[in-house]
Amino acid sequence: MGGKYRITGNKYPRMRRPRRHGRLVAIGVTSAVVLGVGGWGTLQLIDVFTGGGRKASAAGGGTECEPTTRTSAAPVARAVPEPRTITVNVLNATTRSGLAKKTADELKKRGFKIGDVGNATKQYDKKVKGTGVLLGPSAALDTTLPVLGTQLPGAERRTDATRKGTTLDLVIGDAFKGLAKKPDADRALTEMARPEPAPRSKKNC
Repeated sequence: MGGKYRITGNKYPRMRRPRRHGRLVAIGVTSAVVLGVGGWGTLQLIDVFTGGGRKASAAGGGTECEPTTRTSAAPVARAVPEPRTITVNVLNATTRSGLAKKTADELKKRGFKIGDVGNATKQYDKKVKGTGVLLGPSAALDTTLPVLGTQLPGAERRTDATRKGTTLDLVIGDAFKGLAKKPDADRALTEMARPEPAPRSKKNC
């Protein structure tokens, strides 16, 4: 080329394309957004499959699982009076003779102490239509009366708040046919004395 545009020297000017800085910035921002959304989704999936919803809030400071109650293997024994500690008056309210003596003898063989044996008082004489009535003080309702009740399951149980002492009455009624068979009575006593499981706390997860 000639004239004022003539190139002199042994080097040519290098022609470069202008750098597109705006495009690079856009690509970087887009990549960051994609990575952020993907990471958030991954955390949500991990939270679902690992039960993250059960965790206690940091503000509450609670445990991960709420306590509930279940039975423990450790038993708690029941306090059941033994027959030898129970004194029983055996009274006959029927017209059949000899029932009081026969019943008292059988109760004695089974370990009970025997008090009075004879006819029932006017309050019960010839007025008991069932198998019998078991009578005792108020404190006997959940202690000694159930023990005596194992010997005569069908008998009615009554308490008298004015009654003194711990002695019980077994009043024989018209439907009486005898005490429960000894194996059945012994089984009932065993059931009463069987320990009950104690409740204990367990986390419900």
